[in-house]
Amino acid sequence: MERIHNNVSERVSEAKNEYRKQIDLLCSRISLLSGKDKLLMTMYLKNGNTFYQMARLIGVNEVTVARRIHKIINRLIDGEYIICLRNRDKFTGREMDIAKAYFLTGLSIRKIAAKHHTSTYRIRATLKKVQEFVELVNSNKKSNQKKQTA
Repeated sequence: MERIHNNVSERVSEAKNEYRKQIDLLCSRISLLSGKDKLLMTMYLKNGNTFYQMARLIGVNEVTVARRIHKIINRLIDGEYIICLRNRDKFTGREMDIAKAYFLTGLSIRKIAAKHHTSTYRIRATLKKVQEFVELVNSNKKSNQKKQTA
């Protein structure tokens, strides 16, 4: 019986460590955000405000705040924009702006096109280039990890 209990506690501590790593990662990436997104994440992660408290301050429903925060968290953890930042020499300034608007801010292609005064076709073409590069980097990472474990 003791052995089962020890395994459970090990899994629990591993899960807690993984959770702490994600929190640290999110805290380090908050500076990439701007406006309300940055404010919400700072209130949530650093100040420990609840969804209810933030909803009362903003004047929206508690569920709306929770959904927005979870979307921001997913975009920050996903790391596609981080890969672009690490390889910014491969992209123009405009391509980086489009990548940030799409991957980090979560704007739609139509809104990005309106913001940059260009067609949705050009935005899609730019995003395709960026996504192909991100996939290439991710596949290289996976192959390197497989080589190290073998």
